[in-house]
Amino acid sequence: MKLKPHRIDIHHHILPPEYLSSLAKIGITTVTNLSFPKWDPEHSLEVMDRQGIAIAITSISSPGIYFGDPEFARNLARQCNEYSANLIDKYPERFGSFAILPLPDIDASLLELEYALDKLGLDGVGMLTNYNGIYIGDPEFTDLFSELDRRNAVVFIHPDAPPSNKLPNLNLPLSVLEFVFDTTRAIANLMHHGIFKKYPNIKFIFAHAGGTAPYLAWRISFGNKRLMKQFNDLYYGTALSATRNIVHSLMEIVDHSHILFGSDFPFVHERVVKEMIQELINNDRFDKQTRLAIEQENALSLFPRFRAYL
Repeated sequence: MKLKPHRIDIHHHILPPEYLSSLAKIGITTVTNLSFPKWDPEHSLEVMDRQGIAIAITSISSPGIYFGDPEFARNLARQCNEYSANLIDKYPERFGSFAILPLPDIDASLLELEYALDKLGLDGVGMLTNYNGIYIGDPEFTDLFSELDRRNAVVFIHPDAPPSNKLPNLNLPLSVLEFVFDTTRAIANLMHHGIFKKYPNIKFIFAHAGGTAPYLAWRISFGNKRLMKQFNDLYYGTALSATRNIVHSLMEIVDHSHILFGSDFPFVHERVVKEMIQELINNDRFDKQTRLAIEQENALSLFPRFRAYL
């Protein structure tokens, strides 16, 4: 007997047709030097059913929507957020969404935040680790973080690579090293600018188990116990990061109640999604209750509206 899907996937990307066509018009047809994967809602639902995923909270991944033209970013943010809202309307029991904002334009982002959360009813906000080399946490983002804190918002942080002129020439896909390093840079920048302390009502979720931050936590915090504690206030997704060595390193600094299931589909092939799920199942450090917390209950603490569909 096949079990009813129960997992909540907080790291599930969409590629709306409007998004791909808009990027193609300005010559962007690849991400991290690879072609965009094929995607449509039906494909997501098929994979979700096969992999026991009840609900996916969607987001737009790297390369985002800002390419030097603020008006382009504003228009595309609106199109993507309305697409997400329509997807939720069509499949309310299967999808949620993190809104995308036209960053680094703060004023426009505050307006889009209001529209996306209040008018469209989206579930939180998705941000990249940096925008043209300006890292979240820098003073430019103060007004946005203040509003996110006022709203008790959930903010999903996804990596992006720094500008190409700041990268070493290693001839490797950027997602191999630079994505995890950039998540680490963002966490360190946020911490040392005091963002986690100043805005305690924001629930930050970091993709890929926080990059290399768990392993480097002592170094990032200089061993400061107050800063070390801040790592335990953050949330971390399991996408591409559910292996024993990564999870056990993560659990040295964070309680399992702050670990959330994520797939990274469709940028990650279903075969790898299945492999990561199996890693969680086979981890003898997790009893049934702990695994259910990671796969479902921890997400419900952040997104209680989904409980009605489970």
